[in-house]
Amino acid sequence: MREARLITAESVTEGHPDKICDQISDAILDDMLRQDPHSHVAVETSATTGQFFVFGEVTSEGYSDIQSIVRSTVRGIGYTSSRIGLDADSCGVLVSLTEQSAEINQGVERLNRERESTASREERYEAQGAGDQGVMFGYACDETDALMPLPIHLAHRLSYRLAQVRKQGIVPHLRPDGKTQVTIEYDEHDHPVRVDTVLVSTQHDPEATREWLADQLTAHVIRPVLDEVCGGTVAHDDYRLLVNPTGSFVLGGPAADAGLTGRKIIVDTYGGAAHHGGGAFSGKDPSKVDRSAAYAARWVAKNIVAAGLAHKVEVQVAYAIGVADPVSINVDTYGTEIGVSREQIQHAVREVFDLRPAAIIDELDLLRPIYAKTAAYGHFGREDADFTWERANRVEALQAAIR
Repeated sequence: MREARLITAESVTEGHPDKICDQISDAILDDMLRQDPHSHVAVETSATTGQFFVFGEVTSEGYSDIQSIVRSTVRGIGYTSSRIGLDADSCGVLVSLTEQSAEINQGVERLNRERESTASREERYEAQGAGDQGVMFGYACDETDALMPLPIHLAHRLSYRLAQVRKQGIVPHLRPDGKTQVTIEYDEHDHPVRVDTVLVSTQHDPEATREWLADQLTAHVIRPVLDEVCGGTVAHDDYRLLVNPTGSFVLGGPAADAGLTGRKIIVDTYGGAAHHGGGAFSGKDPSKVDRSAAYAARWVAKNIVAAGLAHKVEVQVAYAIGVADPVSINVDTYGTEIGVSREQIQHAVREVFDLRPAAIIDELDLLRPIYAKTAAYGHFGREDADFTWERANRVEALQAAIR
C-alpha cells in the first residue's frame, strides 16, 4: 500500500510581471486577428521598471497600434499610478516587429489566399504544415468537474478571486501583483482527500498589515473558493495558511521583477501534473502548433475522460515543420482505463480526431480574437464558450470507435 502524498501547484494573478507580458502579447495577437484572421504572429513582450519592449515576427494585412494596446492592457490590469510601481499612461514602450521568415511561412502556407477559397477541405488540410517541429501534451482527469487536477484548479480560482476582490473594492489596499499556491493530500489510491496548505502572496498598500490581510483573504477569497470547489468531497477545514510569508509585499509588478512572455508555462497548463513540451502559448497565432496542438491535445484528453474510458489521461502529439500529419500520437492512461485497453483508446483517438494543423484550426474555430482572456488564470479548465478545446463533443464518437 502506498503512503499518502502531497502535490502542490501555483498560479499568479494578472498583475504578475510575466502575466502582464503574456496578456500584452495576446492582446496584440487578437487585434491583428480581428483585422486579418490569417495573420501570422509571434510576438514577445518583456517588462522592467517603467518600460516595455515588444518584439517578434508578424505577417498581417492589418495594422496594430502597439503603444495603445500595451497601455490599455496595463491600465485594465490596474497599474495606473507610479505610486504602485507602474503607470500605464507614462511607462515607456519600445517596439521592434519584423516580417515572418519566408522559409517558415513556406512550410505553413502552401496555398495562396486566392486559391484557398476554391480548394477542398482535404487540400487545405494537406497544404498547411506545422509551423514548427515540437512535442505537445494534453491532460485530463476526473478529480474536478472541470476535469483538471485539483491543485492547479484551486490555485487558479484563488488567483482569479484575489483579482476580483481587488477590482471590486471588496478588500481594500490590494495591488495588482500576486501569487497563490495550493497543496493537496492524496490517498494511496491517488484520490484528493484534504487541502493541506494554502499560500497567498499579494501586493498591498504599506498600511495593510499581514494579520489584517490574512483575515480579509480568508473571509473573501480562500473560504468561498474552497467551499465551492471542494464541497463535501475534499476536507478543507484544517489547513495551513501562509499569507505574504516574507512579511510585506508593497513593491510588485515590473518594478520589483522583470517580466517576459511565456515564462509561466506550467501555470498555463496543468500545474506539473502532466508533461510539457516546452513551447509557450501567448503571442502565437494558431498556425503555431505550440499553441493549437496543445489545445487540441487537451480537447482529446478531456473527451477521453468525459467518455468514461479512463480516470486520467495524457495525450502526446509531435510534429515536423511543414508537415501536416503528426509525426506521432501517444495516449497514456496511467493504468486507469475503464473496461477497455489503452490500445483501444489510442485507436479510437486516431479514428475520431484529425490532428492536422488546419483541421485543428477549423474544428476549434481558432482564427478569432479570443486569446487575451486565455493569458491569465490558465488556458484549460475554464467555463467559457470561446474555449472550444474544453468542449466534450466527441464523447459518443469515441465510445462508438472502441473495438
